[in-house]
Amino acid sequence: MRAIEGVLITRHRHAGCVAQALAPDNLQGMQSCASGDEVRTTVSSPRLRSLIASVDDYLTNCAIAEDLCSYTSD
Repeated sequence: MRAIEGVLITRHRHAGCVAQALAPDNLQGMQSCASGDEVRTTVSSPRLRSLIASVDDYLTNCAIAEDLCSYTSD
């Protein structure tokens, strides 16, 4: 079965902090890295339903990480 892949690019004031906060929650098939004010996350899964669930979880975690990094970095 062929994998479905995508790249999520989000912008953050503290991108490095956000990427580090997300790293422990990245599932198999997910890789995140920070560059400048962006966090790039590559997501792949053999099933669309799994990919959608992974992206949904990632976006929730990303919002929490953004809030945490704003409080701890300012």
